[in-house]
Amino acid sequence: MKAPARLQPLIDEGLIDSVVRQLMSGKEATVYVVRVGEDTRCAKVYKAATQRSFRQAVDYTENRKVKNSRQARAMAKGTRYGRQAQEEAWQSAEVDALYRLAAAGVRVPVPYNFHDGVLLMELVADAEGGAAPRLNDVVFTPEEARRHHAALVQQAVRMLCAGVVHGDLSEFNILLAADGPVIIDLPQAVDAAGNRHAPRMLLRDVGNLRHFFGRFAPELRATEYGPEMWSLYERGLLTADTPLSGRFEPLQGAVDLRALMREIDDARDEEAARQLRMGF
Repeated sequence: MKAPARLQPLIDEGLIDSVVRQLMSGKEATVYVVRVGEDTRCAKVYKAATQRSFRQAVDYTENRKVKNSRQARAMAKGTRYGRQAQEEAWQSAEVDALYRLAAAGVRVPVPYNFHDGVLLMELVADAEGGAAPRLNDVVFTPEEARRHHAALVQQAVRMLCAGVVHGDLSEFNILLAADGPVIIDLPQAVDAAGNRHAPRMLLRDVGNLRHFFGRFAPELRATEYGPEMWSLYERGLLTADTPLSGRFEPLQGAVDLRALMREIDDARDEEAARQLRMGF
């Protein structure tokens, strides 16, 4: 296919050789399959803020580091330069998270390059070598659901141990590769220690996994991995190899994580009902 304008500079720079096809278009970016020598990779082209349906909510951008104090002041004032700096920080957040998580052993696409708002990374493939499907496009047996749920809970633990909370994890941004689930879409990732909203986001992320896989293995709906892992993390007791039970008993005087989980579940149910009414 003809190279989109946003990808032409990467061809000119020799970072990619050709564009094969558009893979998908989402709320924050359009992804293309590209060729680099003998390799097939994907190029994620970020949409401008005016074209995105996913907004850079303060909850996500809280405590994010920027290059210098001038950028921070400009972003706070909302100047043109500040908006540009905010866009760059939003896009580079995914790049930073991918490198950080890959180094921690988390199953994410391998990042190769980031150039002018385009992220070049691994194409996650299925058993036939094609683009891997999202979880929401796959039907699982109870055994498969339990296995993939366990694997993703372990990935959430590794992410948390690396100091990262995905912030928008669900069946829509996890791919089923030939060798298991791979987590994608990380521009909204937050710092677990530096963002006060991180506990709520982690509980929502893990709750989304429970909710989705619980459709196929109903016993998973009773698990409480989110509160369990956050409680251990908060007390400095969580490691990548910490065994989890899926049960949680709050410590006396601790934050009521169960109540927070119920609020998250209620909000999810309300949003699902709203989308049903709107015909989505």
